[in-house]
Amino acid sequence: MDKLLFLYNLHAGKGMLRGKLAPILDALTEHWDVTVHPTRGPGAATATARARAGEFKRIVCSGGDGTLHEVVNGLMALPEGERPEVGYIPAGTTNDFAKNLSLPGTLNEAAAVAAAGAPRPVDIGTFNDQSFLYVAAFGAFTDVAYNTPQQAKNLLGHLAYVMEGATRLGSIQPHPMTVEYDGGTVSDGFCYGMVSNTISVGGFKGTPAQPVALDDGLFEVALVRQPQNPLQLQGIFKALANMADDEGGLVTCFRTSKLRIVSQEPLDWTLDGEFGGTHRQAEIINRKRAVTIVHGA
Repeated sequence: MDKLLFLYNLHAGKGMLRGKLAPILDALTEHWDVTVHPTRGPGAATATARARAGEFKRIVCSGGDGTLHEVVNGLMALPEGERPEVGYIPAGTTNDFAKNLSLPGTLNEAAAVAAAGAPRPVDIGTFNDQSFLYVAAFGAFTDVAYNTPQQAKNLLGHLAYVMEGATRLGSIQPHPMTVEYDGGTVSDGFCYGMVSNTISVGGFKGTPAQPVALDDGLFEVALVRQPQNPLQLQGIFKALANMADDEGGLVTCFRTSKLRIVSQEPLDWTLDGEFGGTHRQAEIINRKRAVTIVHGA
């Protein structure tokens, strides 16, 4: 049997994995010689994936998107030919990236896919000296998606974001910057920006005007100017769901393989929903088909 490393985060998703590891291991050991390794704090999955990648054909991780983010960062530190396949058993709160992989809803079914599903290459973003799987973002709405209750998202769709965002209208500030991308440059004040390769951010599954391909070498980018009232805010979130410019001229969307962002002041960034540091300059590059991840049906 080929060897598989199973990394898991017991603290993800309010302890979703507690008491549920046995059937997951049953599914994995049916196909693989499995080594089990719990993560022990921030950065542990990155360090383990990087250090032990050469021992295994596949690394399966279970936890939230942050756990998957760490594993990908560990593998991106290695030469492309030395990166094992990745399987994902989502056990976090939002599990955004899982929605791109057509994974089943239960842990046991997801484990069966992680063990025997089809591996496919996906693009990975590099952000200065870090890597991200599906989204890099700055500005006013970076935490709105994660602070909006999932029940409200399910009931109200993008209106739930409008309601949460409306409570912050008075504090939204534009950040003057210049953004260079494939074939263009834009200079303006933006209160929010998102560089993504996903159909879901913060638990909200959008309906992009053009289908999102995980392996086309292109990011979907949205830059948002400052809204003045809740009606404009509603137009912004509708445009973000569609990844298309809005009628009011507050949202600019485009696709690109790379971009360089220089802001007049330091900006806080999030990478895959985790804090990515404070930067005045960001070099963001799409590394086409850099990691292979197991998909569902």
